[in-house]
Amino acid sequence: MITPIPDAYFFAKGASEGYMPLNAFDGALLASGIGNTNLVKMSSIVPPGARLIEPVSIPYGALVPVAYASITSSIKGQTISAAVAAAFPEDPSMPGLIMEYSATGPSDEIEQMCRDMSVHGLGMRGLAVGRVESAAISHQVENVGAAFAAVVLWKRD
Repeated sequence: MITPIPDAYFFAKGASEGYMPLNAFDGALLASGIGNTNLVKMSSIVPPGARLIEPVSIPYGALVPVAYASITSSIKGQTISAAVAAAFPEDPSMPGLIMEYSATGPSDEIEQMCRDMSVHGLGMRGLAVGRVESAAISHQVENVGAAFAAVVLWKRD
C-alpha cells in the first residue's frame, strides 16, 4: 500500500485573482489553506468510518489526496463557482462518494448540482443516502480569477 487509508476528511475552498490563470489558481489554493502542499487528485471515495474534522495544518510539501473542482476565467464581471459534495450511505460500513463541479453562475446553484450528483452516484451503487455534506465558493472576475473547492482526505496520527 502506498499510503495509509485516510480516516478523516475536511473541506477547503478559496478564490483569487491572479496575473495569469495558473497564478489565480495558485492564489485560490493559498486562500483555501492547502496551497503549500502537493495535491494528489484522486477519484472520489471517502473510506468507511472517516470523520469530518476541522481543517488541519498540513506540512509544507506534503502529498495530499484531494478531490477538487476548480475554474478560472478572464471574462471581467463573470461569476465563477466551484463546489464539492460528499454523500454518505445510511450503512456506515459503506464508503461515501464525493462529486466535484465547477461552472459559471452562483455558488448556490453549482453546489446544489454537485449535491444532486453525489446523491445520484450513491443511487448508482444501490446505496440509500444517509446525509450529504458540501462546500462551494463563488468569485466575480476582475481580470483573471479562479475558484477552488475540495475534499481533503487525511490520516490522523
